[in-house]
Amino acid sequence: MKETTCCIIGGGPAGVMLGYLLARGGVKVTVLEKHKDFFRDFRGDTVHPSTLDVLRELGLLDEFLRLPHQKVTHVGGVAGEFEFTAADFRHMPAHCKFVALMPQWDFLNFLSSKAKKFPAFELLMDHEAFDLMREGGRITGALAHGPGGATVEIRADLTIGCDGRQSIARKAGGLEVVDFGVPIDVLWFRISRQADDPEQVLGNFNYGKVLILINRLDYFQAGLIVPKGSFDAIKQSGPEAFRQNLLQIVPWLGDRVNELNDWDRIKLLTVEINRLRCWHRQGLLCIGDAAHAMSPAGGVGINLAIQDAVATANLIARPLRRGCATEPVLARLQKRREFPTRVTQALQIGAHKVFTAVFRNAGPLQVPWQLKAVMAVPGIQHVMGRVVGMGVLPEHVGRRKRSGAIFAMGAAFGAALAVLTMGARRRQRAHS
Repeated sequence: MKETTCCIIGGGPAGVMLGYLLARGGVKVTVLEKHKDFFRDFRGDTVHPSTLDVLRELGLLDEFLRLPHQKVTHVGGVAGEFEFTAADFRHMPAHCKFVALMPQWDFLNFLSSKAKKFPAFELLMDHEAFDLMREGGRITGALAHGPGGATVEIRADLTIGCDGRQSIARKAGGLEVVDFGVPIDVLWFRISRQADDPEQVLGNFNYGKVLILINRLDYFQAGLIVPKGSFDAIKQSGPEAFRQNLLQIVPWLGDRVNELNDWDRIKLLTVEINRLRCWHRQGLLCIGDAAHAMSPAGGVGINLAIQDAVATANLIARPLRRGCATEPVLARLQKRREFPTRVTQALQIGAHKVFTAVFRNAGPLQVPWQLKAVMAVPGIQHVMGRVVGMGVLPEHVGRRKRSGAIFAMGAAFGAALAVLTMGARRRQRAHS
């Protein structure tokens, strides 16, 4: 049996960041990661300005930015023949006015290597948690399968689930999940990129389809947004029909679509939006996707999870050192982080309504005037850039201060989405 002060289940961005922060604060922490390494494709690769601010506060930013990455200063889309900028990050109140695109395994390898310099930090790779330990009504640690399948017991004062939307921690802890219907899934794949292709992230809306192309220098990380549950029907239509669909949306891809010559190159992401009604019980806390699964819309899920980790370390490091991380302390963490979770999920649900409206029109997209009107509002791209880049209630290392300006920006962004959705619905009614 191993003993620690805090056992973190899941070595993703939230788990490794929280482990780093707690160990930095003198808390003995053990992080369990079920895989042997961090190398997984089609995981979120965005590092938002608010996360870059956290790295700067930790004194890690300059070294981090020496790792290979791309800078995204604005994101836009092409709706039919109308090209627009949706969010501009160049005017944010952040040190880095861009989103960094970097493979998630590079981010995790970097942060975990820095965490290992703290004597209080322990990272156990190839350790898959499968249950929680209990004494009476209290969670007292985790049970994991270690290398070779041996059972490992990790006793802890507090166990924190950072193990994603299929969280063992929240399931074994009996925490209730509130699910919100999501009308989309995403098919992820790679396709090669040429020097004269668009540089910035682009969403392409046309012919009842939405294709996301994220510039990764020599290739695009591409995501085809499809109606939920439609992947089997797409496969039955055959790979040639799939390739022709891509060309219909983005004709300049040309012969490159032939790179997608089998379905093994295409990965299905089943999109979910949900959150726990209560994020904690005695001896157990869930954060990140374990507490609130997010849509990939805006790429904000990782950012929100890291903000959870910073807030958690700010609130519980001292109580853990004193042996008094009681349930009321955990409840304060949920109270602080539930508001930005609810706002972000509401905005994502609004964005999904736009996708649903696009799906209904299989012909060439005639851009509604409402979209052009919203994009013409002075400063709207700056507002949306702040909401996407900074998030709602960004957290800072060692600080717990609310920002009313961020709340106002969230409301403005929500209003913009509402107008856009209303315009799409009116157009659909006019065609019906």
